[in-house]
Amino acid sequence: MCGIAGIVHRDPAGRPDPEALERMLRTLNHRGPDDRGSYFDGPAGLAHARLSIIDIDSGHQPMGNEDGSIQVVFNGEIYNYLELRRDLQSRHTFRTHSDTEVLVHLYEEHGEDMLERLNGMFSFAIWDGRQKRLFAARDRVGIKPFYWHMNGETFSFASEPKALFAGGTCRAETDPQGFEQYLYFQFCLQERTLFKDLQKLEPGHFLSFRPGRDAAPKIDQYWDYRWDIDTHHTAEWYTEQLTLLLQDSVRLRLRSDVPVGAHLSGGMDSSTVVCLATEPYGGDFHTFTGGFGDGPEYDETAYARAVAEHVGSVHHEVWPTAQEFADAMPKLVYAMDEPAAGPGLFPQYCVSKLAREHVKVVLGGQGGDEIFGGYARYLVAYLEQVLKGAIFDEQEPGDFLVSWENIQSNLGLLKKYKPMLQSFWGEGLFDPMDRRYFRLIGRAEDADALFSPDVWNSDSRERLFGSFKQTWDHPDIESYFNKMTQFDLKTLLPALLQVEDRTSMSVSLESRVPLLDHRIADLITRMPPSIRFQGGDTKRVFREAVRQLLPKIVLERKDKMGFPVPLAEWVRGPLRDFVADHLLSDRARQRGIYDMSAVEGLVNAERPYGRQIWGLLNLELWHRTFIDGDRPSEGM
Repeated sequence: MCGIAGIVHRDPAGRPDPEALERMLRTLNHRGPDDRGSYFDGPAGLAHARLSIIDIDSGHQPMGNEDGSIQVVFNGEIYNYLELRRDLQSRHTFRTHSDTEVLVHLYEEHGEDMLERLNGMFSFAIWDGRQKRLFAARDRVGIKPFYWHMNGETFSFASEPKALFAGGTCRAETDPQGFEQYLYFQFCLQERTLFKDLQKLEPGHFLSFRPGRDAAPKIDQYWDYRWDIDTHHTAEWYTEQLTLLLQDSVRLRLRSDVPVGAHLSGGMDSSTVVCLATEPYGGDFHTFTGGFGDGPEYDETAYARAVAEHVGSVHHEVWPTAQEFADAMPKLVYAMDEPAAGPGLFPQYCVSKLAREHVKVVLGGQGGDEIFGGYARYLVAYLEQVLKGAIFDEQEPGDFLVSWENIQSNLGLLKKYKPMLQSFWGEGLFDPMDRRYFRLIGRAEDADALFSPDVWNSDSRERLFGSFKQTWDHPDIESYFNKMTQFDLKTLLPALLQVEDRTSMSVSLESRVPLLDHRIADLITRMPPSIRFQGGDTKRVFREAVRQLLPKIVLERKDKMGFPVPLAEWVRGPLRDFVADHLLSDRARQRGIYDMSAVEGLVNAERPYGRQIWGLLNLELWHRTFIDGDRPSEGM
């Protein structure tokens, strides 16, 4: 895993500033502390900070082809690089054993079409000196980041926004639309970020840029989730195929020249990865988990220990505290660049920090809920549709019909979601599906009270609904379940992967996510919804595929928590002063974006598992760090 950066002048006679690239590289040092390098050719300059994982001694970047005319900077891993290398080596001279060199020669032979041959997580940029062209791409689901900015003189890119600011090619200013989106979703949609004139390359997209007087980046999509439903196979066939793909995905992601371990929460996703990884690893396999000592509702460590004992891993635990939260948050907001979608950021960072003390690479179960349909809100939405259909004799189009009889056995899963049910059904009951999911996914239940009318008003929600519809309205999807999961795969998943990237990279740890192999995504999204969500059973096919693999205590548990943080309890106790010092400060008042009386009331009354305090605290720390310039002290 690494950090990449570059500057390309619009004027072919222009030259990038080496000092600007060096500042960008220093900002990315946490992503790659093992080695650094840069390359200049006419209007283009590339820079790279390396975390050495494969071919530790010879993998220096930027890396070129035989005559040096093609150069690449690469962040990520190409898991099938050995297979690709075997095909290429008869026609090319390889000087290293790295996956990076495979990219160079693959581009030489296939150009943009190289992307369809890659299995991996990646963002990279290739400078083609023959054509005087920059070619950049991001992996299919958005595991590795790529940010870019275009001004009147240069096109610049980097793994993190803060590197672009350090290079001086753009300034940290708030984007009003991105800000509004964060208020409602706690993430930004599509290519937008919270920073004005700074965009992210979307997952499954590539970009090309040729210097010239009117030069502008050209962006295309090379991959998307498939929703052309395959009705020719049975549930048993899908289960068998998924089992084989899970095994192969984990096998590929164990390739490394440094020690590999795994995050282990005790849920089905991470437990599956651990169970599949330990036997083929062939050595001491380390697993890492965390919990909070604030009550059983914040502690899953017993499940993680059960899995660790089941596979015989060397198991490690961490128990974060409220004081550690206060100490870490300013630095974490800086590491994240944009506010995070949920307080799980904090324990995830703590577990990553623990893991880095023992290994350099970890596997994890991230993405399982999005790929396999594991969220309880899908069942909530369908419960409403069942009632609507029964009362008004309305059914959704297509062959995916859900009735009371086939979801009632799973409704017990919603016991702990009573506050969400009360809020969701408080208004708009039986509105159209898009309106209902827009409400269900929103995080701004009190926005009208918490924010100034200048930043949130009656028009805000409608503008956001229009943005929501751009992703929701997929022409090939009729099923409500597929519409919901498609929206989450396109929006929530990249936001969660941003957390995964920044928490691991902040401590120079490489994180790999086997459940997000694109072959698994292709299989699952083409599966008939009647198989994927039969009877409202979340993650049904996945559970069947791993039934013989997991200990019974994990396979049958109904209380998966998702690493909740006792933030509400801490705000009423040891974190009260920390939160008040930020949210009720004179500086917060002077921003003019909060209704301070409402914020004060929330500080005194945040409910358990609530996300309002989290969202406000993130916004205030983000403003202080990036807009006010209060950069935190070095070191995580």
